[in-house]
Amino acid sequence: MHVDDLGEPVPLTGPPRTVVSLVPSLTEAIEASRPGLVVGATDYCTHPPGLDVPRVGGSKYPRVEDVLSLRPDLVVANAEENRPEDVERVRADGIPVWVTEAAATVPEGLGSVRRLLTQGLDIPEPSWLVESEELWREVPPSHLTAIVPVWRRPWVVVGRDTFAGDLLRRLGVTNAYADHADRYPRPKLEALRAKDFDVVVLPDEPYEFTEDDGPEAFPGKRYVLCSGRHLTWCGPSLVDAHAALSDALAGKD
Repeated sequence: MHVDDLGEPVPLTGPPRTVVSLVPSLTEAIEASRPGLVVGATDYCTHPPGLDVPRVGGSKYPRVEDVLSLRPDLVVANAEENRPEDVERVRADGIPVWVTEAAATVPEGLGSVRRLLTQGLDIPEPSWLVESEELWREVPPSHLTAIVPVWRRPWVVVGRDTFAGDLLRRLGVTNAYADHADRYPRPKLEALRAKDFDVVVLPDEPYEFTEDDGPEAFPGKRYVLCSGRHLTWCGPSLVDAHAALSDALAGKD
């Protein structure tokens, strides 16, 4: 009997041939490793581009009846992105669910994805995963301190024990809120501006920060707009993310 990251049993009778993914990064990871396995995904599963499968709504509020109607061999979910009640509804209908952990570090995230792919889905270890582990293994000395908003109205920033915070640490960037009690603090803008930091890192998801929406809140401060997929997705995007984020933080075009 397989068990997922939370220790819950996953009663698979053989290698799954059809999967519904409720997590965008897992959708990309699975399809990059075995194309055609995913038969249903959320509206936010944008990668791989051109993925032509039925959509089942958002990650937080999927249309569970649509998931059940696809009768997949397995549903994949995440402890942070998906609600326990939705997972339990799927399980109650007799469909196995594999829930991945909310990883606090890049190695933890890659280890979680490896287990899903190789143990849960019986897929040989993909080359992108090995390359990602090599790229993100080192932790260089810090040369920048950043705040990392992921939402505004209200402001929400990356705090302690987060994948994004650890990823930036592996690029030599210290998260100014790394020691906060919360994983995603909600400071007032005045408190944000008062922090001692060098740069504001503004991803395009979950909130879509742009040149005209976000930087103006931090007058006189350097900012970096970046792909939220590069910053927060644990999957094939990590291969390109290392160079892309390093260049952005270094001020290279």
